[in-house]
Amino acid sequence: MLIMKSLDKKLDEIHADQNSNAFILADAKDADMAFGIATPGKSPEHVDGEFRSLGQYREHIRQNVRQGLLDIMLMSVSSNDMLTIRERIFDGSNVTPAIRANDTTDIHVARGASYPNVPARPFSTALLDHAQCGQLGCDDTQIHLGANLGLFSMTFNNDVELDRAMLEAYKAFRIEAEQKGFRHFLEVFAPNAMVNPIPTEQIGGFLNDMITRALAGVPSSARPLFLKMPYLGPAAMTELVKYDPHLIPGVLGGSAGTTYDAFKLLAEAKKYGARAALFGRKIKDAEDELCFIQFLRWIADGEIQPEEATKAYHGVLAGLGIRPHRPLEEDMQLTSGITSYGSTGRTISIPQTPDSTPADESVGSASRDADVSWPTKPDGLPDFPKMTPQQRLAYHQTRLSDAIG
Repeated sequence: MLIMKSLDKKLDEIHADQNSNAFILADAKDADMAFGIATPGKSPEHVDGEFRSLGQYREHIRQNVRQGLLDIMLMSVSSNDMLTIRERIFDGSNVTPAIRANDTTDIHVARGASYPNVPARPFSTALLDHAQCGQLGCDDTQIHLGANLGLFSMTFNNDVELDRAMLEAYKAFRIEAEQKGFRHFLEVFAPNAMVNPIPTEQIGGFLNDMITRALAGVPSSARPLFLKMPYLGPAAMTELVKYDPHLIPGVLGGSAGTTYDAFKLLAEAKKYGARAALFGRKIKDAEDELCFIQFLRWIADGEIQPEEATKAYHGVLAGLGIRPHRPLEEDMQLTSGITSYGSTGRTISIPQTPDSTPADESVGSASRDADVSWPTKPDGLPDFPKMTPQQRLAYHQTRLSDAIG
């Protein structure tokens, strides 16, 4: 049964109302086009040099799609071929399948490779026909078998020839995509190995100018649905949104970092105008992906703040008998840089605003099993403005406990 995907509903809402609370959340499970065998992460036993299998990685895709809280599942074409075309896991789901449409050299993160440390070059493994129907020469009855949404990525390094090559590759992609009815969103990384360096504080402006300049000659029929880019602080984000609210900026996650890194990044980016977040390693490396995604959804929808969410997430892990990767105090720190896929070279940390200091640790004293009530409205729904931090924490722990059993 064909249903209107949540992505399309939210895009409509955002374009209709700049102040809409709609927020697009994506799981980026396309890392097999970057990391190779290391993609799925370390084996559960954490044996040195051993990694999970591709089958286990794809099983997480199945589970996360079934959960139904995501708007987009981003995959490699090979995963899309198996899960979208052959297994039909997106049929009847509100989640939209998407593929990585190109893989520039800065995401060739093989063990021992130097590619992420040299200026990015255009390259594409994927073919759009393969994304749409799993073979060359899709006809009109086949093009909807697979994904009709893709991520196209560019990295600018302030070099006229290298950057021109990136733009030429994007132009060629747009022509083919428009001819085949294939939609896309645009990823722009921070420079991975800038040829002509500019000050760090100017990178946000550089990216904004490169994005808006690159899209100025593109009509609505060929424009990206939204952007995926590093969050470089309130000034850069608000400048872009003010310039053209219909660009719909989204943020990338970068390296795994702490739980608070992920939760705070999402909340901060949304506060200053982002309307999408695409997290890969932050989800993949979580202790429990389904629980982690649930908290991302609540933060994106404005139901819980990142400080409370981090503590509540630890409370849920304790209730499930799952050992956290790090103690709560350590997990409440901001640690990660978020500008490049391989997390190599110069990085820019999440900008801290005055409210970035974690909340009082006493909030974490609320137990998953504690007898804590919370104020409700006359219709029985929770009254969030009247809740104390402890009551909000208890409420969300209870909700997640009920959701996962």
